[in-house]
Amino acid sequence: MKKMLPIIGISLILDQIIKVIIINYLSLYQSINVIKSFFNITYVRNNGAAWSILSGNRLLLISISIVALIIIYNCFIRNQKLTKLENFSYGILIGGTVGNLTDRIFRGYVVDYLDFNLFGYNFPIFNFADICIVIGISLICIVLIGGELRVRNKNN
Repeated sequence: MKKMLPIIGISLILDQIIKVIIINYLSLYQSINVIKSFFNITYVRNNGAAWSILSGNRLLLISISIVALIIIYNCFIRNQKLTKLENFSYGILIGGTVGNLTDRIFRGYVVDYLDFNLFGYNFPIFNFADICIVIGISLICIVLIGGELRVRNKNN
């Protein structure tokens, strides 16, 4: 766990710094076009989870985040010898989760701002913490699948 603390800290601090900048320099729903018809920075408040699922259920979402952090620690981190990639993966996953949890606890909503239009589909607006969560989970899945494949190949 000690090795992932700097990764958690950097992820969390970057997330919160970006959100403070967004809050201080943009009005709610203000949008800045960065790449025409593709990418905007748009300040929105998300009262739910991804795609605004469970919108308005702040205490439930806080509880889910805390339970998820406890499960991640107890099932995957505690008493485990983790590789550098696993430390990084769990570090950014936890940092991102704590970043959005911090928003929910102290602001009552999550600050989102990354606004992409992909092939005519206006993707739901998200933030740096969400990127950390998705990359962390993706890397963990790759590590787990890779380990399972190595075990199967070794047994055959």
